[in-house]
Amino acid sequence: MVFSLQKMLYIAISLFIVMNPIGSSSLFLSLLKGIPKKRQLQIVFRELLIALFVIIIFNYIGQILLSFLNITQEVVQVAGGVVLFLLSIKMLFPPPEEAKHTEEAELKKIKEPFIVPLAIPLIAGPAVLAMVMLFSQQQPSNVIMIGAIFISWLASLIILLLSAQLSEWLGERGILATERLMGFIMVLISIQMFLSGIKTFMK
Repeated sequence: MVFSLQKMLYIAISLFIVMNPIGSSSLFLSLLKGIPKKRQLQIVFRELLIALFVIIIFNYIGQILLSFLNITQEVVQVAGGVVLFLLSIKMLFPPPEEAKHTEEAELKKIKEPFIVPLAIPLIAGPAVLAMVMLFSQQQPSNVIMIGAIFISWLASLIILLLSAQLSEWLGERGILATERLMGFIMVLISIQMFLSGIKTFMK
């Protein structure tokens, strides 16, 4: 039971880091700017529910999908490691301000975000889905996976619901520093996933 709890927390923390709700909070605030506060909270809750639904679906159908496509576990590890590494590099070394503002301006053209980009890919992105498929293959019980998914999702939901207050507490520099720290941890996780896949393949 202790081992299962430790494994659940490990998966939950890994998923939470990859979801990166702290780094996404500023974009959430930007996309929801001008919408009444009460409606903002409803949109955040709705988008997080959609993301949770997508993640749980991938938890259950991931192994079936991989078997159908004849994709092995080590391939998922290597591919997931590469995708996660690219995302973490973007967090460590963000694009120039001009490119960032251009991207945000394009996203702001959407009057009220629905599914894209808040639920997918900001929360249920390719790296998260790849990690869920990978971890689901390694766990004999779905209880561990569902528990880990829900813990990471709940923590992300709380942070994004409090994103305005979080932005005030941490400030722009604090959020940037936290995002860089998350990016560094993601680099470590991605390299570990990549090397584990290579190791399994070599065996």
